[in-house]
Amino acid sequence: MPDDSLSYAAAGVDPARAGAALTSISDQIQSTHGPEVLAGLGSFGGVFRGTFAGDDPQIVASIDGVGTKTKVAAMAGDYSGIGADLVNHCVNDILCQGARPLFFLDYFGCSRLEDHVFAQVVGSAAAACRENGCALIGGETAEMPGVYVDGEVDVVGAIVGLVEGSRRLPRTGLGPGDRLIGIASSGLHTNGFSLARKALFERAGLSVNDPLPGGEGTLGQALLRPHLSYLRALEPLLADESQPILALAHITGGGLPDNLPRVLPSGLMARVEDGAWTEPPVFAAIQQAGDIPRAEMLKTFNMGVGMVLFVRQEDSSGCLSALSEAGVEAWEIGSLARGAREAVVG
Repeated sequence: MPDDSLSYAAAGVDPARAGAALTSISDQIQSTHGPEVLAGLGSFGGVFRGTFAGDDPQIVASIDGVGTKTKVAAMAGDYSGIGADLVNHCVNDILCQGARPLFFLDYFGCSRLEDHVFAQVVGSAAAACRENGCALIGGETAEMPGVYVDGEVDVVGAIVGLVEGSRRLPRTGLGPGDRLIGIASSGLHTNGFSLARKALFERAGLSVNDPLPGGEGTLGQALLRPHLSYLRALEPLLADESQPILALAHITGGGLPDNLPRVLPSGLMARVEDGAWTEPPVFAAIQQAGDIPRAEMLKTFNMGVGMVLFVRQEDSSGCLSALSEAGVEAWEIGSLARGAREAVVG
């Protein structure tokens, strides 16, 4: 071949390198497969045996990414939690319909594939799939120089789960006086990073290696704490024959004000008592660094509440006790009242 001839690798895309990277973590991916996975790694499409028990099995699907949290991972040189972020975010989304995950597919996009980054992201996604009882049955690795910025990645995941129709959330019967129980987040999870980066790194001139003001460890460590999955903590309550959980709201982009109304029927509002929960110190650091109004913080971040349960007043203490026994920090943070379908935090 002439010295000046072109190849795909010379153009910035190396399929052999991508194949080798995938092979290096194939055991981790295969470890998520049960007997219901009929085709996965290496096939053109993942195949999952669609035989489901129950009288009315219903499929629930969702897709999401981790946003610009990947930019913080690049700054810190640590992608070890990004795959778990992706899986756990999607698991929580379908959990709001009461669904348990069946299988997951991931997308990894970059300008140039770096083996150690790919292994951290997809390896942690496989680990999170195992923890959530979910099969990682397929994915896409895309090297696109000129589309993605060198040294950064884009990560997206799609999930499919199952719920019995009679158990699908939200249930009918939400009404005035029902209580809201907030479950602790680990920090930002996967939302609000554009504002956080602007405040901490551009306005305040801090770095990922600086100590977290008012907390332990570095800013990078606080920002990169993985998005928690609430599946295992909530499974016993969802399986309870008394059905204490009436609805669930995953607190992602938009915070409490935007996510609580998504499960409310017309004529009901959510009243949230600001300060009824413990906020991780990273939020105060962001607010102070950017001189951000409290209302803007509440509309952008989860502020320490990753999931909200809607329960009857008489079931609130029992649910709190069950969560405590499961090692989960939770608080009663508000209640429902008649009014326009909105969430008021104050």
